[in-house]
Amino acid sequence: MSVHKAITKHVKKQNSRITEFIRLDHERERYIDIAVQDCQAGKEYSVTEINAITVKMNELAKLGAVPQRKIVTAEMVEEYAGKLETS
Repeated sequence: MSVHKAITKHVKKQNSRITEFIRLDHERERYIDIAVQDCQAGKEYSVTEINAITVKMNELAKLGAVPQRKIVTAEMVEEYAGKLETS
């Protein structure tokens, strides 16, 4: 394989990872928003979906080109919801 083809293949893989990471990040943010809104409304909420997506994102991060994301706890959601209420 020529150097040009190898570089092209590598760049395509990285671009694919980045595109998937961005898609997952948007989905994760959507679930975070839902959890925060439910928390603020005094409803039950879960971080399960958020963290399932986070695991997928972190698997991509292990391959390179994208950052790791933190696992989200209920306490993190409550703290963020509280900050939004006082803003």
